[in-house]
Amino acid sequence: MAARRHAPRLRETRESSVVAAAGDSAVQDGDDGPSNLDSSSYLSLPPSPTSFRRLPPNMSRRPSNPEAPDERTSLLGNSRSRVRIHSAHGSPRAPHLSRNQSYADSVRSTRHHSRVNSWGQRLIHALDRQDSSMAESKGSIFPDDRVWYDQFTSTDWVHDSIADSYRVKALRSRKDFWGRVYVTFDGAQGWILSALVGFIVAVLAYIVNITEATAFDFKDGYCTRHWYLSEKKCCPHGPCTDWRDWGEVLNGFPFGERWTDYIVYIGAVITLASLSCLLTLTTKTVVPSAYRLTTLDENLAAVPVAPHPDHETDEVSVSPRQAPETPTTPPMIYYSAAGSGVAEVRVILSGFVLHGFLGLKTLVIKSAGLILSVASGLSLGKEGPYVHIATCIGNIACRLFSKYDRNDAKRREVLSAAAAAGVAVAFGAPLGGVLFGLEEVAYFFPAKTLFRTFFCCITAALTLKFLNPYGTHKIVMFQVKYVIDWEYFELATFILVGILGGAAGALFIKASRHWAKTFRRIPVIKSYPLLEVVLVAFITGVIGYWNVFTKLPVAKLLYNLAAPCDDRDNNLEDLGICPESLDEIPPALLNLFAAFLIKGFLTIITFGIKVPAGIYVPSMVVGGLMGRLIGHMVQMVVMSYPSWGIFGTCAKVSASTCIQPGVYGLIAAGSTMCGVTRLSVTLAVILFELTGSLDYVLPFSLAILVAKWTADAIEPLSIYDLLTEMNSYPFLSNKHKPIFTSDLADIVPRLRKERVIDITSSPVVPASSLRTKLELLHKAGELDGGLPIIRDDVLVGLIPAPDLEYALDNLPDEGSGMCLMAHVPSIDDSDDGLPDPSDFTPYIDPAPVALDIRSPMDLVYECFVKLGLRYICVLRDGRYAGMTHKKTFVKYMRELEEKEGRH
Repeated sequence: MAARRHAPRLRETRESSVVAAAGDSAVQDGDDGPSNLDSSSYLSLPPSPTSFRRLPPNMSRRPSNPEAPDERTSLLGNSRSRVRIHSAHGSPRAPHLSRNQSYADSVRSTRHHSRVNSWGQRLIHALDRQDSSMAESKGSIFPDDRVWYDQFTSTDWVHDSIADSYRVKALRSRKDFWGRVYVTFDGAQGWILSALVGFIVAVLAYIVNITEATAFDFKDGYCTRHWYLSEKKCCPHGPCTDWRDWGEVLNGFPFGERWTDYIVYIGAVITLASLSCLLTLTTKTVVPSAYRLTTLDENLAAVPVAPHPDHETDEVSVSPRQAPETPTTPPMIYYSAAGSGVAEVRVILSGFVLHGFLGLKTLVIKSAGLILSVASGLSLGKEGPYVHIATCIGNIACRLFSKYDRNDAKRREVLSAAAAAGVAVAFGAPLGGVLFGLEEVAYFFPAKTLFRTFFCCITAALTLKFLNPYGTHKIVMFQVKYVIDWEYFELATFILVGILGGAAGALFIKASRHWAKTFRRIPVIKSYPLLEVVLVAFITGVIGYWNVFTKLPVAKLLYNLAAPCDDRDNNLEDLGICPESLDEIPPALLNLFAAFLIKGFLTIITFGIKVPAGIYVPSMVVGGLMGRLIGHMVQMVVMSYPSWGIFGTCAKVSASTCIQPGVYGLIAAGSTMCGVTRLSVTLAVILFELTGSLDYVLPFSLAILVAKWTADAIEPLSIYDLLTEMNSYPFLSNKHKPIFTSDLADIVPRLRKERVIDITSSPVVPASSLRTKLELLHKAGELDGGLPIIRDDVLVGLIPAPDLEYALDNLPDEGSGMCLMAHVPSIDDSDDGLPDPSDFTPYIDPAPVALDIRSPMDLVYECFVKLGLRYICVLRDGRYAGMTHKKTFVKYMRELEEKEGRH
């Protein structure tokens, strides 16, 4: 901790940094503040919380970029990344090295996410104000000014944990009355945020549900009594005169009532889908090829990018800063509001930094686009996007308290709870939401987070209960009750349904990938996403209108497939799937099979288009159609051979026997969704909460188990695992651990002198040499890497690349400057009390994590997964031997898994 015990900073700096870091966005802030500004424009800005931290007179500034970046500009512009990440050891910042100044002055800055002088920053300042004595105590123990994480880098979990420990220690050092109040309030902030997020998520889900239901029915007609009412609310007891179809409104002009209804329906589908796509396209973001990413919006047609080459040159003849770059691959374009966002949320919660993906702009556009896309009648659902929307709400809510806004690890506790609340309001299943957070999205899920997630989900469910979005005083999107228990002979058919459902889910992944690789790579389709949306909407309208199943909203169709036949249920549509005699079953089978083919095809071509879209309920609908089909087949067998001993008294229970095709539909729905997403326990609990019956927990669980085994055998990766693997995310799965038989030496690159800082001869190093080494790190793709510092081949410290860059940017004369890289007792601070900018020792981690080169790979895996490290230094007999980055280890794991898969 020696690096943290440095000269105390000015009081005004400590006070301002509290607001500066709170005002700046954390991991996924979507607001873009002032960025690349020249000196005059910077000084003319309204006063910011850090504006009074002045530069010394001799401090020079770098040229600025005259154009401020926005969502449509390249994240790197025409230059290499300028990384802004804090160090792994909480490196202190000199009072005069303002983060805002560094951002404004750097010509190579990437997109910034500052909320300086925004409403959010002012609100934070108002709600999170502390007195001067508290700031004094906190600043003197642990410096809180820092360089923030930059785009496409990894969170340093160790640093954030240490930083929070120092914060808590400073907080508890106050023993007076107000100190105890602050401690109590600090402990309550997590609960306040959980309750607030749960409430807002439920309110937004209510707005989306009500709005999309009305907009969905606008394709058929409108209510003359109140235009904003859906058909069900306009005519709650069945057909009525208040609801008028468009053919009737237009008096059959020009093609007659029925065909006019058909034409208007197709036009409405295309219009709503196109509007949703146009909204989504406003979130376009260009990622330069230097980042080596493939897809961020469920684009299965993306071409995987080759990894960075490992440069083996020992000498550098030309400075990388002067060497021209000719990218061999085009930049990647993604739309943060497209798709469901579940895969990206999962990667973000693992520690990946993805600016703008959880911002306010994405939240607003995705919510509005989701209403339009669901209302269009496309084969998509709103349940997956609810996870992304809820996580956006959690991210924005974290700005209220600096405890979460300025600490990425703490922030992810709130994001995990928010993602779970999204599932809770989507299915009306709070327990399923908690398990979803634990099983699917959360990477770090301690017991405290589990309890707060449960509290958040319950708060969301209670809010939804009072809002009553479905008009049934239920929180579930549909609730089915089975009064007849299942028979033992049905276990075999339940297992069969599980096998078929798992196979259908796995084949859906393969079919979606094939469709994306063939159709979506057509140049005109690839260049104009709106054209693909229009074509899919046209096909959906043309095909789906004439089938009674495919024309229904996906949630209502799933309810009709899963519900038991009951004449007293007013929510059931007359779909002809409640046969009471043997002769009525074949027509129902034919209609179900036709709907299964249509819905399956539409779901395949819809997945991946540039609109907000989920895959959960559409996959369940496809499975439900298949399950209902099998259920009626079993029912037909029992009716045909009622006297078989294995059936017992099943045929005598009722006219339609004891077989309930709705049970088969719901079991197949869960099995197919399991095949697509590989959720297991979460799905079983969600199905249990939908039925409210303990009798069918065993069939649900058995079918889902079989479905997961089957799907894993056909396609090892879920749809979200596949999307994650297509990218170069530093995402290290903590659920699938390969069998390691090697040691750390297998992934350690050869030691090269341009990758280390040698202070054997002198602790002073030329700044130009440090810049060259830094640019080599960037060129190798290690944006969040570091440079080890060695003396006589012994590791004495490490300076993270972003901190080194930050320090170099603030040198008065980098060309001839010399930088101090080790503590020298004879060198004192300058007479004016300001630290010397050429003293880099505050940025150095004196105790980086290091392992011996003979360490087993299992230990390396545990260090990366459990500690969340970004890199590990390697020693051989106590001497420095190299360093391995997390991305290198992830690449090694994937190659190992591919090798195991081939054998």
